[in-house]
Amino acid sequence: MSFDEKVYELMGKIPKGRVTTYKIIGDRMGTRAYRAVGGACGRNPYAPEVPCHRIVSSSGGLGGFSGGLREKIKLLEKEGVEVKGGKIVDFKGKLFKF
Repeated sequence: MSFDEKVYELMGKIPKGRVTTYKIIGDRMGTRAYRAVGGACGRNPYAPEVPCHRIVSSSGGLGGFSGGLREKIKLLEKEGVEVKGGKIVDFKGKLFKF
């Protein structure tokens, strides 16, 4: 299984209404290549079924999204994740850890 496929497999386990971070994904994979995790998210051919929009920065900021940040916010809010000022509201409460 390739690096990207491992990222996609983990992304698929994040429940609706929750988010996780590039760092948590990387740590779960046993790597500190957090930017590479972000790169895999940007190449995700299975979105939105494999939910890269649920991956955010460790500060609770939105990070990037290939469809644009407005679309990421729309997808997150549709799932019940509130965003204000470019950050996840109740970040710790919404954070999913594997």
